[in-house]
Amino acid sequence: MSANVDLNERPDYDQVLQDIADYVLEYRIESTEALDTARHCLMDTLGCGLLALRFPECTKHLGPLVEGTEVPFGARVPGTRFRLDPVKAAWDIGCIVRWLDYNDTWLAAEWGHPSDNLGAILAVADHLSQKRVANGEAPLSVRTVLEAMIMAHEIQGVIALENSFNRVGLDHVLLVKVASTAVTAKLMGANREQLLAALSHAFVDGQALRTYRHAPNAGSRKSWAAGDASSRGVRLADIALRGEMGIPGVLSAPQWGFYDVLFSHTSKDLALKPADKRVFRLSQPYGSYVMENVLFKISFPAEFHAQTACEAAVTLHPQVRNRLGQIDRIVITTHESAIRIISKVGKLANAADRDHCLQYMTAVPLAFGNLVAEHYEDDFHASHPIIDVLREKMVIVEEPRYTREYLEPDKRSIANAVQVFFKDGTSTEQVVVEYPIGHRRRRVEGIPLLEDKFRANLATRFSSQRSAGIFALCTDPARLEATPVQRFVDLFVI
Repeated sequence: MSANVDLNERPDYDQVLQDIADYVLEYRIESTEALDTARHCLMDTLGCGLLALRFPECTKHLGPLVEGTEVPFGARVPGTRFRLDPVKAAWDIGCIVRWLDYNDTWLAAEWGHPSDNLGAILAVADHLSQKRVANGEAPLSVRTVLEAMIMAHEIQGVIALENSFNRVGLDHVLLVKVASTAVTAKLMGANREQLLAALSHAFVDGQALRTYRHAPNAGSRKSWAAGDASSRGVRLADIALRGEMGIPGVLSAPQWGFYDVLFSHTSKDLALKPADKRVFRLSQPYGSYVMENVLFKISFPAEFHAQTACEAAVTLHPQVRNRLGQIDRIVITTHESAIRIISKVGKLANAADRDHCLQYMTAVPLAFGNLVAEHYEDDFHASHPIIDVLREKMVIVEEPRYTREYLEPDKRSIANAVQVFFKDGTSTEQVVVEYPIGHRRRRVEGIPLLEDKFRANLATRFSSQRSAGIFALCTDPARLEATPVQRFVDLFVI
């Protein structure tokens, strides 16, 4: 046989895809901690979406692609009047959830926000529940939504543990698309072959580049990219359920597969030998680990690597607020990931640029004692030149221990330390915060604050009576889990 002829022997599906499909179809959620955390995650994620509706730059993206479109059993977008097809509803819900960078986070070799998948999950579950009721069948329950959230978190988070997509220039929303595809295909009734086909299409798709998250191109696409990815997951699941064939060797195919085309090269190693080809490393089986350990953004709408720096800055605010003009330098001691992702100097072009700048996110609470979403807006920045003055005085230092413990499974710290030095030779103490308030190690301290955050976000959109009713339901685990999905979503419709 000629060496130039491809052997046309169709392979089995890549094992990575088979493991995801088997997990989604066969695993049973039994962890009480995972279910309770998922309940709080549902509250927090929806609350973040409601808060985002205050910002016109977000709401301009919402609604049907064709004005006046009517969709039977259409999925609702919380906090709005929109009733949309599940694909666009997933886009809209994902957009509002992610807009303010305030929903949960997962940090490992890859980063991301697993609750981004709620856009796909809630849109599909709401649509299916309405359709089932109309057909005289039992609706889906919120328990089903919570289980789908746990599985989506697990798929995205376990793959992220030891596989860095950012190092090859790809954005983490790739994992949102994969996880959303898997769990919505299951919700829609996919069998194993259909689920595998859907997953293969999620990987064979063109994947988003990270450039919109980094200087000098950081911009607002990062606020809707996850909605776009979760929406695509719903579309691919639908395509597979219509009988579209899959691509079994999508990851491993020589030259044409995901590993060779998108995962094995960076700008620094364009000449990797075949033996150096990167493939996914999966260090543990899928279960409920990720939901149990997920990080909540409770105190600040800020990129998570800066959360502890913001907390340290708030602590220092009383000592420096009357001495801002006397500051000589500000030393931020941090970990390698924060330096690589969010440390930047120079002009910041927009709100999306500012909420991914470690220096900006530290300067604001140092000067003003807090950091809220409005602090990223153009008007606020232009009105307070002290922010850029403080940014110019900042020195960023890596602490190797912080970098090491960031990746240690039993710690997963996100440490930052801030110290301010004055022109007269005096200084503040170095304030060190190794675990943010939303970390699993601070759950007891954090959950009451997360519930307060949910209450406040409900109040931005609903009357006090409706807000109280929603809150009471969400804090009653048994009643919430038994609630039909369409009845739950009814509560969030304007």
